[in-house]
Amino acid sequence: MNPFAFELSSYTLKTFSGFSKASIRIKGRKNIPDGSVIFCANHFTRIETIFLPYHIHSITKKQVWSLAAKELFEIPVLEGFLNKLGAVSTHDPNRDELILQTLLSGNVQWIIFPEGMMVKNKKLIKNNRFSLTDDQGISRPHTGAAALALRCEFFRERLRRLSNTGEPEFDRLVKNLKIADLDQVLAQTTHIVPVNITYYPGNARENIMGTIAKIVMKEPSKRVIDELMTEGGMLFSGVDITIRFGDPIEIKPYLNDPYIESMLMVRRRVRFGDDLSSKQISKKISNGIMERYMSSVYAMTTLNYDHVMACILKHFPYKKEGINIYEFQCKVYYAITCLLLQKICYVCDILHQNLIHLLINDRFDRIKRFLSLAEKTQVIQIKGDRFFKDQTRFFIHSDFHAIRTENPVLVMANEVEPVTAAEICLKKIAQKSSSRIRELVKGRLREKMNVDFSLAYNTHYIEGESKKKRIGKPLFLKHDNEIAGVLLIHGYMAAPEEMKSFALYLHEQGFTVFAPRLAGHGTSPEDLVGTTYEEWVESVEEAYVVLRHSCDKIIIGGFSTGAGLALELSCRVDDYEAIFAVAPPMQLNDLGSYFVPAIDRWNAMIKKIRLSGIAKEFLENNPENAHINYIRNPIAGIHQLEMLMEQLGPKLKAIEKPVLVVQSRKDPVVSPKGTQKLFKKLGSKVKEYYLFDYDRHGILTGKGVDRVFQSIENFIRQWV
Repeated sequence: MNPFAFELSSYTLKTFSGFSKASIRIKGRKNIPDGSVIFCANHFTRIETIFLPYHIHSITKKQVWSLAAKELFEIPVLEGFLNKLGAVSTHDPNRDELILQTLLSGNVQWIIFPEGMMVKNKKLIKNNRFSLTDDQGISRPHTGAAALALRCEFFRERLRRLSNTGEPEFDRLVKNLKIADLDQVLAQTTHIVPVNITYYPGNARENIMGTIAKIVMKEPSKRVIDELMTEGGMLFSGVDITIRFGDPIEIKPYLNDPYIESMLMVRRRVRFGDDLSSKQISKKISNGIMERYMSSVYAMTTLNYDHVMACILKHFPYKKEGINIYEFQCKVYYAITCLLLQKICYVCDILHQNLIHLLINDRFDRIKRFLSLAEKTQVIQIKGDRFFKDQTRFFIHSDFHAIRTENPVLVMANEVEPVTAAEICLKKIAQKSSSRIRELVKGRLREKMNVDFSLAYNTHYIEGESKKKRIGKPLFLKHDNEIAGVLLIHGYMAAPEEMKSFALYLHEQGFTVFAPRLAGHGTSPEDLVGTTYEEWVESVEEAYVVLRHSCDKIIIGGFSTGAGLALELSCRVDDYEAIFAVAPPMQLNDLGSYFVPAIDRWNAMIKKIRLSGIAKEFLENNPENAHINYIRNPIAGIHQLEMLMEQLGPKLKAIEKPVLVVQSRKDPVVSPKGTQKLFKKLGSKVKEYYLFDYDRHGILTGKGVDRVFQSIENFIRQWV
């Protein structure tokens, strides 16, 4: 191959990729050895033949050639491009000779798809062994990659043994194998590197390629529609592609067979793999290598939301009354946390983000999108807050070339099967009872919140400035015969200790109370610098779900920033009775706060150009409760607070449950005028506004708190 043509084609592909919405993540680069390498990758789409060589080349800086299906070379537009990119037809009569010659030198690396076809249904396991099923029947994965790697290492070792003998056979091998640099050949070794390619989402979707095909072609076949919708969707509708390289398989140890050893030493001409004995031995060894790289390839599947949901749905027990959607959400949430904690498989990066949205309002539409797809493809039927599953859709035979469009949920579930430990884990969770899974989710959330706090406290602790650990620890007071559960959210730069007096009061009155720690709080100001208001929202959501799984009725409430967060949550959930907001910071009295966004942007710019020394990150703070609050106020934190309240304003009209707003008339921090404006925006028909004549911001602590406590209690008792 012409190296210039290869580089030119790579440049063309790089330019083309700029138009694609696909996002590619590379994992395991360090597993790629130098020398003679065959990459064995799973095969789901035709585009892998193009983008995989490009990305491997960008890592190794070597030419990367691949075997491609013969029908691709029958398309004039693709033939020239594939030839220049290093693709060789699987039906090329000189295929094996070309691979052997280029592989020995180590200058060219090869990609071989061992399935020998696109595995559209992702069904790989049958009777506990690798078997492929398509429209032609059942077949075994190919051993070609193993056989070629074995031959390559055999001839390398044979050349080494003959190099000092002066035998004619040595010269013949050097000539036939077209070896230009013997030292380079002998200094290397042969490896097979397993490669897994995982897509998210991996289902077929409408895209420009499919639309054009329907216009140009009168009646496109199912196969054409399937391939254009699947592969076009990946290129133009956006998909995350994870390419993961596994541990390399060294081939040299497989030569340790007595018969192979005798063939290495003999001085006459030998045809490795041609005579009966060596053919049988080679076949047996190649099968063993194939099983090894196939297991590795598919064990590296990067599980994502769709995999987990498809597997949970597949193994969810049949229920005549249907499956509760929230119960399904709980099982999906708990399953992902188990996969993360047990580390039994690879998971996509987004699963490491906070998962609480799955249990609140699914704001990223992960659950909604999956269930919509399942309903569209007749796997389920949704009725209200339940769905009914057609279990036959997980076992019925589907057309191989249409399954990705007709039954994508089955394809997703099939992909999990080779990841045995994950499959077992997900199946067990799917079969747990509703009450048990709610308890497990509650326990997992409380455990997470405590672990998050301990980690943050240990990481950001500042001697002489950080408060005692008990100040920031989440406070959960369970009442055996509760009236309701009350969510108490503390304020900015504070901690759960701020809510302790009120929490104890409510608990004595018969309420279960949970005062969570907001992210970035209860540790040190440095922790708050790197925290966003979205993370505060997630802290509140986690606590809300814990209460939801603990109590029949819930009241949402908070102080200052906690009041804003309480109102924000109540805009998005509806299974609570009432809400109270004490001193919500809709408008701050400090005029300097208006300059905070500009200062925050200035700080970000200064850090970007590595001049952190002149950034002003903190303002001095003189808190009312110095034993609880930070004494330094992060400018970035003030900006986050203002962003929270800015996005909250337009949503207040969505609140329909009873609301109590409480404010101090002489509050030095929060302007009562801003609180009144907030009150008017509330959409609730039942809303009350209490104004106390105190000259401080923190009216839930200090002198005269009993009046405030009693007023809030009287309000919430009306609704529980």
